[in-house]
Amino acid sequence: MKHPLRTAGTVLAAATAAVLTTAGPVTATPAPTAPAVTVNFAGTVALDDCSGSLIAMPASVSTDPALVMTNGHCLETGFLDPGQVVMNQASSRSFSLLSSTGRRLATLRAVKVAYATMTDTDITVYQLGRTYAQIQQSYGIAPLRLSATHPAAGAAIKVVSGYWKTVYSCNVDGFVYQLHESDWVWKDSVRYTPSCNTIGGTSGSPVIDTSTGLVVAVNNTGNENGETCTLDNPCEVDANGNVTVHEGTNYAEETYEIPACVAAGNRFDLTLPGCTLPKP
Repeated sequence: MKHPLRTAGTVLAAATAAVLTTAGPVTATPAPTAPAVTVNFAGTVALDDCSGSLIAMPASVSTDPALVMTNGHCLETGFLDPGQVVMNQASSRSFSLLSSTGRRLATLRAVKVAYATMTDTDITVYQLGRTYAQIQQSYGIAPLRLSATHPAAGAAIKVVSGYWKTVYSCNVDGFVYQLHESDWVWKDSVRYTPSCNTIGGTSGSPVIDTSTGLVVAVNNTGNENGETCTLDNPCEVDANGNVTVHEGTNYAEETYEIPACVAAGNRFDLTLPGCTLPKP
């Protein structure tokens, strides 16, 4: 894990992009969704040390409180212990909302950490004090929508970093049964093909399937110098326990599991049927 403004050994985050759509009636309109063909910086955010994105669930509506996603290791209070889950923790974290060209439009502010963990996956989801409709009416920015289905091997993807204002283009090379890094274990991680040579500061960037325009993963780590299962040097472990190391290879954590754990009003509810996110 690589983090530009913390100690060596922190993973970085990046954000992805969406395009303006019309908000529609405030009462029951689905939160706007970016067209599949458009991948730019609209809807991405920059944190002080990571990347992130303004996201909506498949069933989110325009009157729901908006959400921002980044990595669990980008949480302002520091790395979470294996097995640790944070929910509904007060936060005033600020995010720079970006335009399609990467220009800073506004500062958005969290009211709480809705959910965060570094176990099985590596995510933090913040709830903001404004709705999707309010953000779009003020700044013309729609959220990115999460896919509720598993990403496909070989799919063309883009990793969009709001921190560096850089877009990486590659494909899903495959999936990793378990990705081990120091004390943390992530399951069913996405392995990139080599052209997504993400760097420190891209942690938390949304990974967008370019055929659908949906977010399928969140960028989180890479093996920097060929070490085995150490900080900044994750290793792959298969179902039989065999360990392999791919120096220079970068990875992301899938996000399709998240929508099954979010109830109406963008409220995390880990008791919902089909929810498999780690519980406190």
